[in-house]
Amino acid sequence: MIIPAIDLIEGAVVRLKKGDFNEKTVFKLSPLSRIEEAARDGAQLMHIVDLDGARDPKLRQLSLIESLVKSSPIPIQTGGGIRSEDEVAALLDRGVARVVVGSVAVKDPSLVKTWFKRFGPEHLTLALDVKLVDGVPRVATHGWQELSSRSVYELLDLYKEVGLEHVLVTDIDRDGMLKGPNVGLYRTLHAYAPALDFIASGGMSSLEDVTAIARSGARSVVLGRALLEGRFTVKEAITCWQNA
Repeated sequence: MIIPAIDLIEGAVVRLKKGDFNEKTVFKLSPLSRIEEAARDGAQLMHIVDLDGARDPKLRQLSLIESLVKSSPIPIQTGGGIRSEDEVAALLDRGVARVVVGSVAVKDPSLVKTWFKRFGPEHLTLALDVKLVDGVPRVATHGWQELSSRSVYELLDLYKEVGLEHVLVTDIDRDGMLKGPNVGLYRTLHAYAPALDFIASGGMSSLEDVTAIARSGARSVVLGRALLEGRFTVKEAITCWQNA
């Protein structure tokens, strides 16, 4: 599945380089128009990152997200600094299809596993931001500022116990850099847990990259900067994915 993405700060569509708020590009685009365009091109799910919420839960753009959900012709997956069960409930109550949970899922698996049991694995996406250290995919947290001692494999095993379905995996050395995806990482993950819906993210810059990801075993790919910069369209990416 091709999943177009937008990052939002104070309602504006932006992109960060390697998650750095000081390396921000603002696009003069309406979030809703972007969603509607993606839907017309055939997208079946939209990925929205609430960067205000990621920095401070009190600044979460709930009203905007609720408005976008109500107006969107396709389901929305969203996250950004989710820290509590109440935050997950608030987003699901507003019609969000899937809530993305990241750092807290790495820091406190016992807590987040209770969320999977309450809300159902179909409504949660586990986000793992990965950095290769001596060939081992380690997971970073807190806006990529801290490197966890946990490997991706350890976390997958923990969450498979509660029915994990969707896993968003970002190679943080490639995100926003347009240097191409880490195809080998997704091949390895698919081989380790072939039943999971691995969602690739980071580095996609061409239709050749989309084809490579489709052949890696990942079931979905999030596309952000490449689409915003017009390197290809959602429709072209979907055609490429289907023909891979």
